[in-house]
Amino acid sequence: RDRESMGGARRAPVRKLLTRPGLICTALIAIALVGQACAQQDTWAGVERIVAVGDVHGDYDQFVRTLRAAEVVDGKNQWIAGKTHLVQIGDILGRGTESRKVMDLVMGLEPQAAAAGGAVHALIGNHEAMELLDDWRYVHPDDMKTYGGEEGFRNALSAQGKYGQWIRRHNTVIKVNDLVFVHAGLAPPFARLSLPVINKAIRYELLRGDKEGIAAHADGPLWDRSLALDDEGRVAEELAGTLKTYGANRMIIGHTVSHDGVVARAGGRLIMIDVGLAKLYGGPAACLVVEKGIFYEVRHPKLKRKLQMEAPAKRPAETPAGSAGWGDRGSPCVPVAIAP
Repeated sequence: RDRESMGGARRAPVRKLLTRPGLICTALIAIALVGQACAQQDTWAGVERIVAVGDVHGDYDQFVRTLRAAEVVDGKNQWIAGKTHLVQIGDILGRGTESRKVMDLVMGLEPQAAAAGGAVHALIGNHEAMELLDDWRYVHPDDMKTYGGEEGFRNALSAQGKYGQWIRRHNTVIKVNDLVFVHAGLAPPFARLSLPVINKAIRYELLRGDKEGIAAHADGPLWDRSLALDDEGRVAEELAGTLKTYGANRMIIGHTVSHDGVVARAGGRLIMIDVGLAKLYGGPAACLVVEKGIFYEVRHPKLKRKLQMEAPAKRPAETPAGSAGWGDRGSPCVPVAIAP
């Protein structure tokens, strides 16, 4: 499904990957040593406005155009969005030439948003995982130069480096109101795992340098394209169960370019926001904006289009706190085995 492969990325027996007890114990000890990873928030409620931006791929100018069109930043790239939650769906890195500049902007917006009562959520994508795990095939030579060359690039993305530390603190999947945000998609059997388990496991893998865990798995949340490409009826049926697990109504994904801009499929259960905004793909500077439950595509300079959902997603049964999916036994720090 994906022409980008990540060395160890493979369709290993996922059930075995998720259930080996010895590895669960090892991961439990390791994640306990990570510290703050166990306390990372991944769910927010009562958010009136959400702006979700797809894959940036180091295109600073297009990213800025998108943020300005959505009235997230002003002409000086300062936060003006108040209590808005900005979600960047992953893949700031890879292919483009100004990833460092993009990260500096996002890092600068984080405290500004927090001070205004909003938030910035920069999720981990497959290109973040690749580059942190030393797979640099999609790193543009000119991008590497902005870090001072290969050595500077390696140091910056290391576990001790400015950008490496920042990325490794991030979530892979979050829930804002009734929306689940993830880079590529959550499909079975990974969709049985709770959000905290997925997030902790991938943060641990990127810290440890594990190239054979969830972050690298071809069917995992950073790589899988089945929700974007498979038959819509099957996807809608699959998502009905997945979303019920998380007490959500819709899933928002990037990773797979939509040449029609921001689109909803599978009866409105799935929204695709990778519009190919980087010049490499020739797409528009556009993003998803959710205002009081209404979904729009906003496109530079000032175009706003209401999304036509085929049907409203049915509200699933509420999921009790602490029981969102297999693998979460009520402990705040229960990890999942992450090696085949």
